[in-house]
Amino acid sequence: MSSEIRRAAVLGAGVMGSGIAAHLANVGVPTYLLDIIPPELTEEDQRKGLSRESPAFRNRLAAKGLETAIKASPPALFSTKDTRLITIGNIEDHIGWLSQADWIIEAAPERLEIKQALLTHVDAHRRPGTLISSNTSGIPIRLLADGRSVDFRQHFLGTHFFNPPRYMRLLELIPGPDTLPEVMQRLAGFSERTLGKGIVFAKDTPNFIANRIAVFAFFTAMRLMIDGDYSVEEVDRLTGPAIGRPKTATFRTADLVGLDTITHIAANIAEALSDQQERAAYTIPPFLLELVKRGWLGEKAGQGFYKRVKGVDGSEILVLDLKTMEYRPRRPVALPSLDMTHGIEDPVERLRTLAYTDDRAGHYVWPILRETLLYAAHRIPEIADDIVSVDRAMKWGFGWELGPFELWDALGVEKASARMAQEGKAIPPLVTALLQSGVHSFYRREAGRQYVFDLGAATPLEIPKQPGTIHLRTLHERQQVVDRNPGASLLDLGDGVACLQFHSTNNTVGHDILQMLRTSLQQCAERFDALVIGNQGRHFCVGANLMLILFEAQEDNWDDIDLMVRTFQNTNMTLKLFEKPVVAAPFSMTLGGGCEICLHTARVRAAAETYIGLVESGVGLIPAAGGCKEMIVRSLEGIPEGVEVDLLPFVRHAFETIAFAKVSTSAKDAQRLGYLRRSDSFTMNQDRLLHDAKQVALGLVAEGYTPPQPRDDITVLGTRALAVVRTQLYNMKCGGYISDHDELIAGKLAGVLAGGDVTPGTMVSEAHLLDLEREAFLSLCGERKSQERMAHMLKTGKPLRN
Repeated sequence: MSSEIRRAAVLGAGVMGSGIAAHLANVGVPTYLLDIIPPELTEEDQRKGLSRESPAFRNRLAAKGLETAIKASPPALFSTKDTRLITIGNIEDHIGWLSQADWIIEAAPERLEIKQALLTHVDAHRRPGTLISSNTSGIPIRLLADGRSVDFRQHFLGTHFFNPPRYMRLLELIPGPDTLPEVMQRLAGFSERTLGKGIVFAKDTPNFIANRIAVFAFFTAMRLMIDGDYSVEEVDRLTGPAIGRPKTATFRTADLVGLDTITHIAANIAEALSDQQERAAYTIPPFLLELVKRGWLGEKAGQGFYKRVKGVDGSEILVLDLKTMEYRPRRPVALPSLDMTHGIEDPVERLRTLAYTDDRAGHYVWPILRETLLYAAHRIPEIADDIVSVDRAMKWGFGWELGPFELWDALGVEKASARMAQEGKAIPPLVTALLQSGVHSFYRREAGRQYVFDLGAATPLEIPKQPGTIHLRTLHERQQVVDRNPGASLLDLGDGVACLQFHSTNNTVGHDILQMLRTSLQQCAERFDALVIGNQGRHFCVGANLMLILFEAQEDNWDDIDLMVRTFQNTNMTLKLFEKPVVAAPFSMTLGGGCEICLHTARVRAAAETYIGLVESGVGLIPAAGGCKEMIVRSLEGIPEGVEVDLLPFVRHAFETIAFAKVSTSAKDAQRLGYLRRSDSFTMNQDRLLHDAKQVALGLVAEGYTPPQPRDDITVLGTRALAVVRTQLYNMKCGGYISDHDELIAGKLAGVLAGGDVTPGTMVSEAHLLDLEREAFLSLCGERKSQERMAHMLKTGKPLRN
């Protein structure tokens, strides 16, 4: 059975349907987006002269859904140009289009009768063998499949996308009673590889895996809050990063999801459960019902547990006092043990310390973890046959740093279960079986392999390696380290390819990384055919070591700063001109110096969600490791040889990109900005990124890679560009759009991109542009206001306008 899906159809253009259609367009799949015909003409329709037969009226709901996707924040689309792949229509007039689709996704409202009626209609028009799925967060798949044709039932399954579909990694796949195994594998393969999803196979149980456990944890958090008289602020401090969960914690997450959505999910779960004790855990507390009744549904309503208001000093976030049901200013959370664990980076150590602390913080954290872990363990094998699926669902769907069974291991299964038993809790059969087998943790690693306890076998089994992936931790465990220092490591990826891995704090570029980069090139010249620069941290690289630069500037150590910049410039030029191909594999935040490293590689294989940019202007500086030079070269290199064009628009594009510190919203957007070339490519599933980068490197080797030569023929606009830019900057300053210091920084940048104070049309070398970069950077380091900007960024993480 072919795994290719060349065309799709989404039925239902609401928030989820339009988001799914947008993401299919992101990966180049032409998609039909259909919805029902509106029930009646509106006054606006009548003013436009529309009739019930007008396509603009009949397709209005689908058009509205597409508009929602285009305007979504964060963006649902990589590029608005991708909307050309989405064709809107309505289910009545265009149902025949379904015969052209390889995958039909029903995304109608979460009501059984609506979905059943629509799927009956679909069954009569789909092509035999076409995949058909219902996007649902909890409606039983068996009920949706009931009454359909045999071929329909064999090719039908549940797909639970999480919102927003572009960003949320989890996709739960739920088979129906008659779903063919190969159908499940076909859609899993496409979704994992092409859509970039993390696939979890769930059973057809109430609300599947992630929502079942997350909603239980949410209601447990509320019950414990009331029982222990904790405030909303305290709960969110205790259930966020402190225990390995997102910053949105409990109540901010609830506001984002929607309180009506949560109560709807809880009601569905409770209705479907037969165990009365378990049903009681999903009882909706009176204050939550009151919030829904008042329409305080969270972010979409402008208020929920939190409310943003405008004050004298700007916007302020108020918090709901559940005793008075009134909003008040947020209060500082004074919990000494919480403050004590704040500096502990290891989530396991932080969690264990907090959970076993005998104070107000520990008295909340322990019971919420206890109840959640017990609940998850009791659900095996009801909701999933293996614990890996449960852990992945919670990490990919709700951003937990550790899944429930990883949390068991972090707390110590033996220690935690003993305390639970002492507190009168029933220990789940899974945990009992684990301890009786003589194993003391659900997971263990050995010689680069990971094992997980399996209830059916009552013994640890190896977790199969995901095809097309490379795990750097495994290479370290298998002694594949060629060289290393505190900031970076050089690893052997096999097949003649090495990998330079950053592992400094936040992957900031400093002396260690630059030294290892030079070492990597030397080793590659002697032992390898190609080099990949990549890592598997939280971000690829957040830039150079700003704290060190500020310290040296405040100490007037100009020779040291000059040496640092020269070293970075020379290293990047060596990288660019290296005899063998070097491929960068950026992902997530790739800023400043991290971006400059990528700009100098032979190719870039980026993660689709790569936010790359030269952001130095935000801290009062300009790029100085070749970033300005490369952006001006790239802005001109697409011009055919011998063709005379006005270079000013190209230079202006590079100037605006750097001056406004533009950061791409995706890898595709990075191509538009010029940070990536059209020859660069991207990977949807970040787990596959290093593998794909390695394949790109091997491809360049097979082609007979030829390195570039140093450029001395870069045409610059000199005084012409300077005059234009300086005039624009003066007008912007007079209009109050920029400050005097903004004008100074932008003027320095313009001087570099113009090639200096030279005659228009002068040809300069890369070395000339690097000298201009370095001189401008050093002069800005000496400016008091630039130092203030650097200090403010280091202290607050936000840019300063001075």
